[in-house]
Amino acid sequence: MSFDTQTLIGFAVALAVGILVGIERERSKGQGPHREVAGVRTFTLVSLIGATSLALGSLAVFAVFGFIVGIFTALGYRHTRQADPGLTTEIAMLATFLLGGLAMREPHLAAALAVVVTIILAARTRLHNWIHNVLTGDEVRDGLLLAAAALIVLPLTPAEPIDPWGIISLRSLWLLALIVMTINALGYIALRVMGPKTGLSLAGLFSGFVSSTATIAAMGSRTRQHPELHAGAVAGAAASSVATVLQLAVVIGLVSTAVLYELVVSFAIAGIAALAYAALFTLRSVRDATDREPPRGRPFDPKTALVFVLVVTVTLVISTVLTMWLGERGLVLASGVSGFADTHAPAISAAALAQGERASTQFASIAILVAFSTNAVSKSIVAFSMGTRRYAFELLPGLALMVAGAWLGFVLRNVLLR
Repeated sequence: MSFDTQTLIGFAVALAVGILVGIERERSKGQGPHREVAGVRTFTLVSLIGATSLALGSLAVFAVFGFIVGIFTALGYRHTRQADPGLTTEIAMLATFLLGGLAMREPHLAAALAVVVTIILAARTRLHNWIHNVLTGDEVRDGLLLAAAALIVLPLTPAEPIDPWGIISLRSLWLLALIVMTINALGYIALRVMGPKTGLSLAGLFSGFVSSTATIAAMGSRTRQHPELHAGAVAGAAASSVATVLQLAVVIGLVSTAVLYELVVSFAIAGIAALAYAALFTLRSVRDATDREPPRGRPFDPKTALVFVLVVTVTLVISTVLTMWLGERGLVLASGVSGFADTHAPAISAAALAQGERASTQFASIAILVAFSTNAVSKSIVAFSMGTRRYAFELLPGLALMVAGAWLGFVLRNVLLR
């Protein structure tokens, strides 16, 4: 065994791992005959044993010493199980042994994991209090439901279209439902953590980068469940449109800088309009929710997600039928129809055509603005379908101002600035 720099670093990290975890266990163990059997010295030695046994160059030696540490750990648990039947210290001792061995090969990873282990151990009281006194049964149940929807149902749904026209994919539709449930959950978490004043606004802004339409649906459903959060829900829905404008500018710029230059004034005015409208309702939410406790309940309602997917599916089918009936009327018509379902896909297509010189930059910009406008119509339909009438009517002016600002910017760019 050669003591090179890497070996010395490994032993140093192993020593630090044992001391770090050991200090936390030393502070946690009680006094008297039933106190924990392991403290800072024991954990430091266990970590160094793991490092030394692996430094000898044989995994068999490491396994043997691991077995010995396991035996002593079991004997220690037998001594303390009457007073404390928990296995935290014993499991921590085994983890420290493994981290000591890992330090000889991946010292940075071992150090990082040691910090994580120590944080988990030190957070015992807060974790227990959060699980027993903060987390509700509905929250646990919906969290498991969301995990099942993402990790079990989604991989099992077929990705191939199930209709003759190739437009309805069960996996894509279920992914939309999953997005809606996730956004609802994020909004709920924001409410619990930050309160009703600004929680929904920030949740809407960040969720808008995933799907603004889904965010509007999720915020609308929240107004039905909690009418007192109306202003915050409108603010979050309006803020999601800010994310739409920003994301649209980024994807178009990646495809065609010429088209982005053509629309930069449109995006600037539309973004400012959406941001101002969201700020207006955020201020109203701050004023109305001064002394209000965050509501508790279900983080999301699966029915909301299913209804949203149904609305999107119907809109997509109608758009496809209209296209088949009217035929190909050019880029503007195709973009307008596609915009009912999504504004980014037709925008990317139009920008790509302009980049390949198969369409003029100005014509592609018009097609993008048409898709942007029809997408706002689709958002309005979703707002009326998922939220209260008051929610939809108060969100509509913000969407209208955003679309009007986009067209105004186009006019200014092509009429007054040329």
